[in-house]
Amino acid sequence: MVVPARGVAPEWARPTLFFRRKRLGGEGVKDAIRRIAERVTAGRGYELVDLEVKREPKGHRLRLFVDKEGGIGLDDLQSVSEEMSAILDAEDPVDSSYTLEVSSPGLDRPLRGEADYRRFLGRRARISSYEPVEGRRHWTGRLVSVEDGAVNLDLEHEDGAPARIPLDKIAHGRLEVEFPKAEGRGRA
Repeated sequence: MVVPARGVAPEWARPTLFFRRKRLGGEGVKDAIRRIAERVTAGRGYELVDLEVKREPKGHRLRLFVDKEGGIGLDDLQSVSEEMSAILDAEDPVDSSYTLEVSSPGLDRPLRGEADYRRFLGRRARISSYEPVEGRRHWTGRLVSVEDGAVNLDLEHEDGAPARIPLDKIAHGRLEVEFPKAEGRGRA
């Protein structure tokens, strides 16, 4: 009889163990939540503007930013929240407790992709690029056009042609909040 050395089991005695572990806070969880959120928002004709998934000491914080043509209301946000909660509880992509927040993107909403820049032509925006474009990385001005894969921005307070910023160089874009000018008011 052959006795294996201490800690070594014969081949026939080695257990086969399988572990299945959910990925926490990684792209797997975020991707799963994004798929659910896009399904819920698209089913209502809404747009998922952004999604944040943050790991916190007491679980995860899931933030959805939702909009629709003409603006989103509280009842719309509540219905998205209720359906998301039900699906998240059923599909369970997050294996810890979570807090779900569903909100509008706000007046200074982020701009994501060519469709957003087209949708908000004529509005003021702040744009930052990954790398310098014509010596600059930051612009603020009015969205004039989107042509040939680039956003054209009228810099308003600067002389010259509009700034041309290639879409693939844009790191961040965000609408600027504009307040109407009050006529006849002010200090004399």
